[in-house]
Amino acid sequence: MRLKLVPENTSINFLKFYRLAFILSSLLVAGSIGLFAIIGLNLGIDFKGGILIEARHNTGPANISGLRGDLESLGLGDISLQGFGTETDILIRIQRQDGDEKAQIAAIQLVGNTLGSDYDIRRTEFVGPTVGAELAEKGILAVVCALLAIMVYIWFRFEWQFSIAAILALTHDVLSTIGLFALTNFEFNLATVAAILTIAGYSINDTVVVFDRVRENLRRYKSYSLGDILNKSLNETLSRTVMTSVTTLLALTAIVIFGGAVLRDFAIAMIWGVLIGTYSSVFVAVGLLSRFDIKRGDDDDDNGVEKPEYERT
Repeated sequence: MRLKLVPENTSINFLKFYRLAFILSSLLVAGSIGLFAIIGLNLGIDFKGGILIEARHNTGPANISGLRGDLESLGLGDISLQGFGTETDILIRIQRQDGDEKAQIAAIQLVGNTLGSDYDIRRTEFVGPTVGAELAEKGILAVVCALLAIMVYIWFRFEWQFSIAAILALTHDVLSTIGLFALTNFEFNLATVAAILTIAGYSINDTVVVFDRVRENLRRYKSYSLGDILNKSLNETLSRTVMTSVTTLLALTAIVIFGGAVLRDFAIAMIWGVLIGTYSSVFVAVGLLSRFDIKRGDDDDDNGVEKPEYERT
C-alpha cells in the first residue's frame, strides 16, 4: 500500500489565499530587512576575521562549562566555545586580536597553555580582516549571480513573466532566511552562504515543476481562465511538492539531532528554506504569475476534458 500524504484529485483554490499570502510575505520581507538593519548578522570568523582552534580531550568528555570560564578570563575579547563532533572535541572561536600576526600567535599560545596537556590542538586557523572582507564580497556576489542566472534560465525556458515571478519568489526566500539569522543570532558564515544557495536551488526546482505544468495546461485548456489553469497546475503537482518537502525535512531533522553543533545552524537554515521555499513556490511565485497576462499556446481547445470545479461554480 502506497503512502499518500495528499489525496488524489485535490481541488484546492490556492489563488483564493493570494491576498493573504501577499500581506504575509510583505510583512515577512519587511521584518527581515528591519532585523538586518537594526540587529545585523552575527558574522563568523570567515567574514569578520579571527582565530579558530579545534581541540580534543585525551581521556574523556570535554568540560565545556569549566573551560568557558577559564578562556573568558584571558582577556582576549569575544570568545565562543562549543562541542564539535564527538563529546571529546571542542571548537574555540576568538575575535581578531589587535596587532599583527604575532599578536594572533600569542593568543593561540595562551589558549593552548590554558587547555593544558589534557587537550590536543588538532587545528588552528586565522582569518585576517582583508580576507574576511573579500569572502563577504564574494559571498554576496555568489548569491546575486545565482539569482540572475536562475532568472535568465527561467526567461529562456518559459517567458519573461515566469522569470519575474520566480526571481521575486527567490528574493523573498533569501531575504527571509537572512532575517531568520538576524533574529536568532545564529552565526553567519560561508556555510550559511552555501545554505542560502542550496535553498535557492531547492525553491526554484519546486517552482520550475509547477511552471512546467502551468505551461502544459495553458496549451491544453485554452478556454479556461488563467486562475483555473494555475489552480489546476498546483493541484496536479501538490503531491510531488509535499512528498519532496517531507522527505527532505526528515533528513534535515536527523542532521539537527545527530549532526552536532557545527552542522546544526546549517540544518536549521535548510529546514526554514524548505518550508519557505515550498510556501513561496505555491503562493508567491504562482500568485505573482496570476497578475500577468500570459499568452496561450496554439493547440486545440480543451481536448474534451471537463472544466474544473472553480470555473463551473
